[in-house]
Amino acid sequence: MDYLIILLGSLLLALILLWKYVELKGRIEQRARQIFEEWRERELETTSARKAELLFEEWKQRYEKEIRKDAIEKSKAVITGKVTEHLIPYLPEFKYNPKDARFIGSPIDLIVFDGLDDGELRKIVFVEVKSGKSTLSKRERLIRDAIEQKRVEWEILRVEKA
Repeated sequence: MDYLIILLGSLLLALILLWKYVELKGRIEQRARQIFEEWRERELETTSARKAELLFEEWKQRYEKEIRKDAIEKSKAVITGKVTEHLIPYLPEFKYNPKDARFIGSPIDLIVFDGLDDGELRKIVFVEVKSGKSTLSKRERLIRDAIEQKRVEWEILRVEKA
């Protein structure tokens, strides 16, 4: 009978140990899976970032010459436009006396006081110089609209001496 109690006790102890082993094994496997997933996620992020950087560098090297060429062409166009704005009164297309033209630059290019040099002011003309397919900016359109709607005034501002 003692032998049976010892055997049952041993069996119970073995079952308890087996249960604990299975429980711990499950926890260990779960934690290992969690650690693996975290590592995999980090690795994918860094791999993706590295791949994106490499692809960007490759793209940059492939298109850098074209980008630089485009930037130079745009810069040339801007410089040519600025020079043309200053020289337009001396070109054949300009139908006014160059002495009557005043360069402003912004928000419009020129104001022409037509006939002022001859002592007979016929009209005042606002001139915006454009080339190619360029169009008026929003600010230029607002100014054009105000002039066309005759929302233009004359004002004298007197400043007292200090």
